[in-house]
Amino acid sequence: MRSPGYTFRRALPVWEVGTEREMNRHLCFTVKLPSSLESPVLSLAGSASFTVSLNGQFIAHGPARCAHGYYRVDQIALAKYLTDGEGILSIRVAGYYARSFSNLKQPSFLCAELTDGETVIAYTDVEEGGFSCYEVSERMRRVQRYSYQRPFVEHYHLSDGAFSYELGKGGKRVELARGEEKRFLVRTQPYGDYPVVLPKGEIAEGVVSYSDKDTYFHDRAITGVRSGLVDGYPEEELEYRSYREVGRMDFCRTAEFFCRSAQAISLAPDGYADIDLGCNYTGILDFDVETPGGCELFLLYDEFFSEGGSLDPFRMDTSNIFYYKLESGRYHIHTCEPYTMRALRLVVRCGSCTVRGLKMFKIGFPARLIDLRPAGNDESLQRIFDAAVESFSANAADIYMDCPSRERAGWLCDSFFTARVEKTLTGASRLERTFLENFLLPERFDEMVPHGMLPMCYPSDSYGNEAYIPNWAMWYVLELEEYLGRTGDTDMIADAKEKMYALLDWFRAYENGDGLLEKLPGWVFVEWSRANALVQDVNFPTNMLYAMMKDTMARLYEDEELAVEARAMREAIRHLSLTDEGFFCDNLVYNAEGRLVKSGETTEACQYYAFFTDTATPESDPDLWRILSTEFGFHRRETGAYPNISPANAFIGNYLRLDLLCRYGLYDRLVSDIRDYFTYMAEKTGTLWEHDSTTASCNHGFASHVLVWLDKAGLLVRD
Repeated sequence: MRSPGYTFRRALPVWEVGTEREMNRHLCFTVKLPSSLESPVLSLAGSASFTVSLNGQFIAHGPARCAHGYYRVDQIALAKYLTDGEGILSIRVAGYYARSFSNLKQPSFLCAELTDGETVIAYTDVEEGGFSCYEVSERMRRVQRYSYQRPFVEHYHLSDGAFSYELGKGGKRVELARGEEKRFLVRTQPYGDYPVVLPKGEIAEGVVSYSDKDTYFHDRAITGVRSGLVDGYPEEELEYRSYREVGRMDFCRTAEFFCRSAQAISLAPDGYADIDLGCNYTGILDFDVETPGGCELFLLYDEFFSEGGSLDPFRMDTSNIFYYKLESGRYHIHTCEPYTMRALRLVVRCGSCTVRGLKMFKIGFPARLIDLRPAGNDESLQRIFDAAVESFSANAADIYMDCPSRERAGWLCDSFFTARVEKTLTGASRLERTFLENFLLPERFDEMVPHGMLPMCYPSDSYGNEAYIPNWAMWYVLELEEYLGRTGDTDMIADAKEKMYALLDWFRAYENGDGLLEKLPGWVFVEWSRANALVQDVNFPTNMLYAMMKDTMARLYEDEELAVEARAMREAIRHLSLTDEGFFCDNLVYNAEGRLVKSGETTEACQYYAFFTDTATPESDPDLWRILSTEFGFHRRETGAYPNISPANAFIGNYLRLDLLCRYGLYDRLVSDIRDYFTYMAEKTGTLWEHDSTTASCNHGFASHVLVWLDKAGLLVRD
């Protein structure tokens, strides 16, 4: 395939004997660095996630995720970290072995070697090689999932000697076994800068009381384990149910501050402190904590503080909770995964503690590769620009992601928009190439994805009824053509041909006599609005997109027959969908007589799909275009115009609208809409959101597409 293969010189994949298929198993590999090294490089690959530290201080997170059976190799130059000569290099590996949207369920392993020029200093192997391996017994294994989409929360029990192996002071050694042979690829994605973010400050403190509640957080991430919907531990087997303990907490503010220093926070028993990071950042949290007699420390977090200073760690059906049971002593702590937060609450009970040096190592796309900035001194557009850059960066660490919080998943459709941003911001498409390649590498996907179909997000292991979105597979084809235009990479197009025609064959099985898709299986998705309740029996936004997909394949593979089919589809859609009022109806449904008839429902999103897919144009439908461009948009709910047409949501209706305004050069209206849609987001979280409200993720990758429009409107310049 496109990424070159990688061969380790001596290292072999290893893991603790008999536990490579155990859920939530954590190991730490360490090696002592000699002082004589000149240009040491650590090369490593693993499943599923790792952090690299030197003398206990974080320096890197990985890996760059890849397809089933393939593993990308990180190569980390260490010279700049070796300021004091010798040191202990440690690699803490999280072996989840659980189905998720964020990581593949594959046997846990690490393959790593340390080199200095042509010399191999240390490498992973069973009984030799120089690496020692320890059980990360401090981390609790039988805990709840973080979310339906991501694996387990981070909960710890720390006592004297915790993480001592990361400082070369012993620990519980484990016996290793060699793993199966792996297919390694060179990581071609950019490496992060890992800039340090310090909190803006402490904004409040208070006291905590406890009371039993009628109900507690009980998301499918917890209930679904018993039914087999998700991989995890049943409630009755959990070591600690932090969602219950946090649910019992009642908070009462006793003082508010104007961002006083958060570098040393003293917490009395049953006290809490609220910290504002200043922006909705994503990264590895890092701090020291000291407790004189032991305590329990909870870190609760979210993307914002609500009115009145409340914080809901369960807002997105997540367990935004870190829990530490601390014996007397002082500990240095960093999380093993990136998390997303602006609002952080430190809560202590059963003792007291002091938290020092709180900071975050940002995980995301490197700022050094971004050379675009706003022209002029418009403060509002500067805030939106900064929020868009932050949203892109957090969702482009190693693949394009939808959100860096609840899912960390590589979604199609989202990627169509985020890929444009990478090219706009950097002038290149390095991340996009590997993102697209991941879908082409495996011979087939998860068993729940039918042959020919693409998974809705990848790399991931699907479950339940949400293994694939037929519409999202169409967006892969559309992105493939734009990728070709951005890069000229004809090899990628050729590599994709077999899979693209297999996808087309899958869709053909659902074409009816009019050549339109009917009764599609899977999760048929149009957007987060009323439009998504109208996806059967014949959905017109879906068919508009299908016609566009056929047209795209016709151009990519010089297949004129597909171009003819696409034209016929558009004619059929216009004939069957247009209403007497000149709008496009969303769908046909079967009536009592078994005939397909218009449902009578019309949504704003459907109109945007029509123009985006060239089913309609300003020339073919001038009256409809005038209405959409001048009377629809952000303020329509206030004006009450066309109340019978259900409004669009951010994804993807509002984005299609803005893209159309840009396409047809209506820049004044475009910029006005950008201010209306995004200013309140940028001010509240410093990032851009999945919905037009805070009901879901407040940092979404596709949302950064605002940068593309600002650039095309001539409002951005290159350094």
